[in-house]
Amino acid sequence: MRIRFKPWARPELEASKFYIDNPEEYKGNWTEKAFKNNNKLHIELGCGKGQFISNLAVNNPEINYIAIDLVDAMLGLAKRNIEKVYNDNKKDINNILITRYDIERILNIFDKNDEIERIYINFCNPWPRGKHHKKRLTHTRQLEKYRGFLKNQGEIYFKTDDDALFLDSLSYLKQTGFNIEKYTNDLANEPSFWNNIITEHEKMFMGEGIKIKAVIAKKEE
Repeated sequence: MRIRFKPWARPELEASKFYIDNPEEYKGNWTEKAFKNNNKLHIELGCGKGQFISNLAVNNPEINYIAIDLVDAMLGLAKRNIEKVYNDNKKDINNILITRYDIERILNIFDKNDEIERIYINFCNPWPRGKHHKKRLTHTRQLEKYRGFLKNQGEIYFKTDDDALFLDSLSYLKQTGFNIEKYTNDLANEPSFWNNIITEHEKMFMGEGIKIKAVIAKKEE
Protein backbone atom coordinates (compact mmCIF):
# COMPACT_ATOMS: atom_id res chain seq x y z
CA MET A 1 0.00 0.00 0.00
CA ARG A 2 1.44 3.35 -1.04
CA ILE A 3 1.11 6.36 1.21
CA ARG A 4 2.13 9.97 0.87
CA PHE A 5 5.16 11.31 2.68
CA LYS A 6 4.26 12.80 6.04
CA PRO A 7 6.89 15.24 7.30
CA TRP A 8 5.64 14.98 10.87
CA ALA A 9 6.04 11.20 11.07
CA ARG A 10 9.77 10.90 11.69
CA PRO A 11 9.94 13.60 14.42
CA GLU A 12 6.91 12.11 16.19
CA LEU A 13 8.36 8.61 16.04
CA GLU A 14 11.71 9.73 17.42
CA ALA A 15 9.94 11.45 20.31
CA SER A 16 7.70 8.48 21.09
CA LYS A 17 8.38 6.30 24.14
CA PHE A 18 7.13 3.18 22.36
CA TYR A 19 9.09 3.58 19.11
CA ILE A 20 12.38 1.65 18.77
CA ASP A 21 14.86 3.17 16.33
CA ASN A 22 17.66 0.65 16.93
CA PRO A 23 15.99 -2.79 17.05
CA GLU A 24 19.25 -4.68 16.46
CA GLU A 25 20.30 -3.78 20.01
CA TYR A 26 17.44 -5.84 21.45
CA LYS A 27 18.03 -9.03 19.50
CA GLY A 28 17.67 -12.04 21.76
CA ASN A 29 16.44 -10.05 24.75
CA TRP A 30 13.31 -8.13 23.78
CA THR A 31 11.15 -9.12 26.73
CA GLU A 32 13.56 -8.18 29.49
CA LYS A 33 15.49 -5.35 27.85
CA ALA A 34 12.72 -3.57 25.94
CA PHE A 35 9.58 -4.50 27.89
CA LYS A 36 11.29 -5.21 31.22
CA ASN A 37 9.14 -8.24 31.98
CA ASN A 38 8.80 -11.91 31.06
CA ASN A 39 5.47 -11.82 29.24
CA LYS A 40 4.74 -13.70 26.03
CA LEU A 41 5.89 -12.00 22.85
CA HIS A 42 3.83 -11.63 19.65
CA ILE A 43 4.76 -9.64 16.53
CA GLU A 44 2.99 -8.21 13.50
CA LEU A 45 4.86 -8.03 10.21
CA GLY A 46 3.75 -5.10 8.07
CA CYS A 47 1.56 -3.31 10.61
CA GLY A 48 0.38 -0.54 8.26
CA LYS A 49 -1.69 2.09 10.06
CA GLY A 50 -1.76 0.05 13.24
CA GLN A 51 -5.51 -0.50 13.51
CA PHE A 52 -5.11 -4.24 14.04
CA ILE A 53 -2.22 -4.25 16.49
CA SER A 54 -3.52 -1.37 18.61
CA ASN A 55 -6.87 -3.06 19.25
CA LEU A 56 -5.23 -6.42 19.81
CA ALA A 57 -2.68 -5.11 22.29
CA VAL A 58 -5.01 -2.94 24.34
CA ASN A 59 -7.25 -5.95 24.98
CA ASN A 60 -4.38 -8.30 25.90
CA PRO A 61 -2.21 -6.45 28.45
CA GLU A 62 -0.54 -9.71 29.54
CA ILE A 63 1.16 -10.06 26.12
CA ASN A 64 3.99 -7.96 24.65
CA TYR A 65 3.57 -6.85 21.03
CA ILE A 66 6.06 -5.59 18.45
CA ALA A 67 4.74 -4.05 15.23
CA ILE A 68 7.07 -3.70 12.25
CA ASP A 69 6.79 -1.67 9.07
CA LEU A 70 9.27 -0.16 6.64
CA VAL A 71 7.59 3.18 5.95
CA ASP A 72 7.84 6.13 8.34
CA ALA A 73 4.48 7.52 7.24
CA MET A 74 2.76 4.23 8.04
CA LEU A 75 4.44 3.97 11.42
CA GLY A 76 3.53 7.57 12.17
CA LEU A 77 -0.13 6.76 11.57
CA ALA A 78 0.24 3.56 13.59
CA LYS A 79 1.70 5.57 16.48
CA ARG A 80 -1.26 7.96 16.46
CA ASN A 81 -3.76 5.12 16.23
CA ILE A 82 -2.14 3.30 19.14
CA GLU A 83 -2.26 6.46 21.23
CA LYS A 84 -5.92 6.99 20.40
CA VAL A 85 -6.98 3.42 21.15
CA TYR A 86 -5.15 3.33 24.48
CA ASN A 87 -6.44 6.78 25.42
CA ASP A 88 -10.02 5.78 24.56
CA ASN A 89 -9.61 2.75 26.82
CA LYS A 90 -7.94 4.83 29.54
CA LYS A 91 -4.85 2.61 29.58
CA ASP A 92 -1.12 3.29 29.60
CA ILE A 93 0.89 2.18 26.58
CA ASN A 94 3.20 -0.39 28.15
CA ASN A 95 2.85 -3.62 26.16
CA ILE A 96 3.45 -2.51 22.57
CA LEU A 97 6.48 -1.28 20.63
CA ILE A 98 6.76 -0.21 16.99
CA THR A 99 9.88 -0.20 14.86
CA ARG A 100 10.95 0.54 11.28
CA TYR A 101 12.74 -2.36 9.67
CA ASP A 102 13.11 -4.35 6.46
CA ILE A 103 11.42 -7.70 7.15
CA GLU A 104 13.72 -9.43 4.66
CA ARG A 105 16.50 -8.79 7.20
CA ILE A 106 14.44 -9.82 10.22
CA LEU A 107 17.06 -12.22 11.56
CA ASN A 108 19.12 -9.16 12.45
CA ILE A 109 16.62 -8.23 15.16
CA PHE A 110 15.23 -11.55 16.47
CA ASP A 111 16.71 -14.93 17.35
CA LYS A 112 15.66 -18.13 19.14
CA ASN A 113 16.24 -16.56 22.57
CA ASP A 114 13.32 -14.22 21.95
CA GLU A 115 10.96 -17.23 21.91
CA ILE A 116 8.28 -15.43 19.93
CA GLU A 117 4.99 -17.27 20.29
CA ARG A 118 2.98 -15.79 17.44
CA ILE A 119 3.43 -13.91 14.17
CA TYR A 120 0.58 -11.96 12.57
CA ILE A 121 0.63 -11.19 8.84
CA ASN A 122 -2.37 -9.26 7.53
CA PHE A 123 -3.04 -8.36 3.88
CA CYS A 124 0.58 -8.26 2.81
CA ASN A 125 1.59 -7.40 -0.76
CA PRO A 126 0.68 -10.44 -2.92
CA TRP A 127 3.49 -9.80 -5.42
CA PRO A 128 1.52 -11.57 -8.18
CA ARG A 129 4.27 -11.75 -10.81
CA GLY A 130 6.23 -14.97 -10.58
CA LYS A 131 9.64 -13.32 -10.53
CA HIS A 132 8.56 -11.34 -7.45
CA HIS A 133 7.16 -14.23 -5.40
CA LYS A 134 10.28 -14.33 -3.21
CA LYS A 135 9.30 -10.92 -1.85
CA ARG A 136 6.12 -12.34 -0.30
CA LEU A 137 6.10 -12.30 3.51
CA THR A 138 4.80 -15.88 3.42
CA HIS A 139 7.29 -17.23 0.87
CA THR A 140 9.42 -20.21 1.91
CA ARG A 141 12.47 -17.96 2.01
CA GLN A 142 10.81 -15.82 4.69
CA LEU A 143 9.19 -18.70 6.54
CA GLU A 144 12.60 -20.31 7.05
CA LYS A 145 13.74 -17.09 8.69
CA TYR A 146 10.72 -17.01 10.99
CA ARG A 147 11.52 -20.55 12.10
CA GLY A 148 14.80 -19.18 13.40
CA PHE A 149 13.10 -17.21 16.17
CA LEU A 150 9.57 -18.61 16.48
CA LYS A 151 9.48 -20.98 19.45
CA ASN A 152 8.45 -24.60 19.01
CA GLN A 153 4.65 -24.82 18.69
CA GLY A 154 4.66 -21.11 17.90
CA GLU A 155 2.02 -19.94 15.45
CA ILE A 156 1.57 -17.88 12.32
CA TYR A 157 -1.79 -16.14 11.88
CA PHE A 158 -2.22 -15.04 8.27
CA LYS A 159 -5.14 -13.48 6.40
CA THR A 160 -5.48 -12.09 2.89
CA ASP A 161 -7.99 -11.13 0.22
CA ASP A 162 -5.83 -12.63 -2.55
CA ASP A 163 -6.78 -16.15 -3.69
CA ALA A 164 -3.49 -16.98 -5.42
CA LEU A 165 -1.38 -15.74 -2.52
CA PHE A 166 -3.45 -17.76 -0.09
CA LEU A 167 -3.16 -21.01 -2.01
CA ASP A 168 0.56 -20.51 -2.51
CA SER A 169 1.02 -19.64 1.15
CA LEU A 170 -0.62 -22.88 2.27
CA SER A 171 1.92 -24.69 0.10
CA TYR A 172 4.81 -22.59 1.40
CA LEU A 173 3.84 -23.38 5.00
CA LYS A 174 3.75 -27.11 4.35
CA GLN A 175 7.07 -27.01 2.50
CA THR A 176 8.80 -25.38 5.47
CA GLY A 177 7.49 -27.79 8.09
CA PHE A 178 4.58 -25.80 9.49
CA ASN A 179 1.48 -27.72 10.46
CA ILE A 180 -1.77 -26.25 9.12
CA GLU A 181 -3.98 -26.13 12.21
CA LYS A 182 -7.00 -24.79 10.32
CA TYR A 183 -7.87 -22.53 7.43
CA THR A 184 -10.90 -20.89 5.88
CA ASN A 185 -11.81 -19.40 2.53
CA ASP A 186 -14.49 -17.18 4.06
CA LEU A 187 -13.47 -15.75 7.42
CA ALA A 188 -16.55 -13.53 7.74
CA ASN A 189 -18.81 -16.57 7.83
CA GLU A 190 -16.72 -18.42 10.41
CA PRO A 191 -16.93 -16.21 13.53
CA SER A 192 -15.46 -18.94 15.73
CA PHE A 193 -12.33 -19.33 13.58
CA TRP A 194 -10.46 -16.84 15.80
CA ASN A 195 -11.16 -13.62 17.68
CA ASN A 196 -10.90 -11.54 14.54
CA ILE A 197 -10.14 -7.82 14.47
CA ILE A 198 -11.53 -6.41 11.24
CA THR A 199 -9.09 -3.94 9.69
CA GLU A 200 -9.72 -0.99 7.41
CA HIS A 201 -8.61 -3.02 4.40
CA GLU A 202 -10.76 -5.93 5.46
CA LYS A 203 -13.89 -3.78 5.59
CA MET A 204 -13.11 -2.43 2.14
CA PHE A 205 -12.60 -5.88 0.63
CA MET A 206 -15.71 -7.30 2.27
CA GLY A 207 -17.72 -4.33 0.99
CA GLU A 208 -16.60 -5.27 -2.51
CA GLY A 209 -17.79 -8.84 -1.99
CA ILE A 210 -14.28 -10.26 -1.69
CA LYS A 211 -13.96 -13.17 0.72
CA ILE A 212 -11.20 -13.06 3.31
CA LYS A 213 -8.99 -16.13 3.54
CA ALA A 214 -7.19 -17.06 6.76
CA VAL A 215 -4.91 -19.75 8.18
CA ILE A 216 -3.36 -20.70 11.51
CA ALA A 217 -0.12 -22.66 11.13
CA LYS A 218 2.08 -24.06 13.87
CA LYS A 219 5.82 -24.59 13.90
CA GLU A 220 6.84 -28.21 14.35
CA GLU A 221 10.38 -29.29 15.09
